[in-house]
Amino acid sequence: MTAIPKKSASKGATPRSKARMAAVQALYQMELAGADVSEVVDEFERLRFNKPADPAPLEDDDAATDLEEADATFFSEIVHGVVRRQRDVDPMIHEQLAAGWRLVRVDAILRAILRAGSFELLERRDVPGRVVINEYINVAHAFFDEDEPRVVNGVLDKLGRKLRAEEFDRKRPAPGEA
Repeated sequence: MTAIPKKSASKGATPRSKARMAAVQALYQMELAGADVSEVVDEFERLRFNKPADPAPLEDDDAATDLEEADATFFSEIVHGVVRRQRDVDPMIHEQLAAGWRLVRVDAILRAILRAGSFELLERRDVPGRVVINEYINVAHAFFDEDEPRVVNGVLDKLGRKLRAEEFDRKRPAPGEA
């Protein structure tokens, strides 16, 4: 019941980028199947990150198993963190949505992307906010061709400016300055 991206976002991606993709898929799986966080994390670590020598194909083998070399620790921290902080994260996302939109009306994959990105902005100060936003826009592009990546950009940018005002208020150095 894992969400399969339309296009691979993992080819040439960093271990953390792959972990983010996997975290979104795991959050989606948990929501749709009502699965326990520990079971889903364990499944991903056993079956998707450490592909056996003679693997049995999983749904769409290219997209579903393109998670080898994902940072399993980072993946687990995101998934567990979203579950732990969901009561904080969901209202923050809801406030950033367009008037009349409720988080429960948002597509389940998009909801998982927004939750994971919001969690990182909230708790992972070791990752620059603009990097978080860009990473989740890339994840959105793997699943959607339409407006959803722009929604991810808009919601996470607004949250980033609220949660990390000092980081977003700093001017970027001009080319050649640093």
